[in-house]
Amino acid sequence: MNKKRLSAEQRRKNTLSAILAVICVIYVFPVLMVVVNSFKLNTFVKTDTFALPTGEMYAGLDNFIKGMTFGNYPFVKSVLYSVVITLMSAFLILLFTSMAAWYIARVNSLFCKVLYFLCVFSMVIPFQMVMYTLSKTADKLKLNTPWTIPIVYLGFGAGLAIFMFVGFVKSIPLEIEEAAAIDGCGPLRTYFSVVLPMLKPTMISVGILEIMWVWNDYLLPVLVLDINEYRTIPIHIQYLKGSYGTVDLGATMALILLSIIPVIVFYLTCQKHIIKGVAAGAVKG
Repeated sequence: MNKKRLSAEQRRKNTLSAILAVICVIYVFPVLMVVVNSFKLNTFVKTDTFALPTGEMYAGLDNFIKGMTFGNYPFVKSVLYSVVITLMSAFLILLFTSMAAWYIARVNSLFCKVLYFLCVFSMVIPFQMVMYTLSKTADKLKLNTPWTIPIVYLGFGAGLAIFMFVGFVKSIPLEIEEAAAIDGCGPLRTYFSVVLPMLKPTMISVGILEIMWVWNDYLLPVLVLDINEYRTIPIHIQYLKGSYGTVDLGATMALILLSIIPVIVFYLTCQKHIIKGVAAGAVKG
């Protein structure tokens, strides 16, 4: 009887493993096609999309060189803007949302409860509902540069960040902060010296998620920034067009590959921190 139960359980595990393997292949296949086609000549990208880049199809590094030198806008400049926007946005989100979450979790008032539910509710509002109003507001407030658009990202990234931070802050014993207050620590010193170090697991998780989001985002920069002067990597790739709107797919695939490599490496390196941070905020909270 035990052997039959064990066999049935093993079959369920094997079936689940097969299903997950198929799902994994479905998700990985598009990325694999980008890698394969980034080394093909443009003609063969259109006609032999799923073939390996062998023989006359192989373009070597020509697609990468062509993509980085195409047009009058330097690709290095786009990389610089993407790095600046991503790092500044992540820094603002982590700093201000963690402080706000600490206040919300510790101050038991109606205002804090309403503020928390508004932040959580903001996660379910589609960006398309507010994008036109947002673009006009950003122009009026001069938030349409790479150095000011992180403020806009702060607004959109606050919902998820505060939700995760509040869950983790509730798990921190209040006695630790009370001891710091007895020792003469004010609110700011208590936060930076006591609370912030304990927020490290969730801080890393939120930072990873926000960095991946901002780095890959196309719609918000294209609506807010002056694309003739400021282009992030996704916008730069979008404008790889020749005469009569023709697109060099080989060069496009090459730049897409260059843009996703940092994200993939970053995610694979830090994925264990994502799991730890989400578990800490969800289970302990």
